[in-house]
Amino acid sequence: MAREITHEATGPKIIDEEDIDPEKGNVAICMCGLSADYPFCDGSHTATRDEEPDTHYKYEGDDDEGTRRTIAEMVYAEE
Repeated sequence: MAREITHEATGPKIIDEEDIDPEKGNVAICMCGLSADYPFCDGSHTATRDEEPDTHYKYEGDDDEGTRRTIAEMVYAEE
């Protein structure tokens, strides 16, 4: 499974002790790229549970439905 994710950040997010929520405890860093609170996990990864192997996906926008399209082919620009 692969997802096309567009990131707009140009640098790292530094995590420190102020990022630890006193009620929730540990800090969870988003690894799927779908979180609205990126780089922190907000549970959006649950939308990926039924992804099929060897299929590429693009998740659209910030809607609550988690609109998802399959991508027929990934084409990368040559450097």
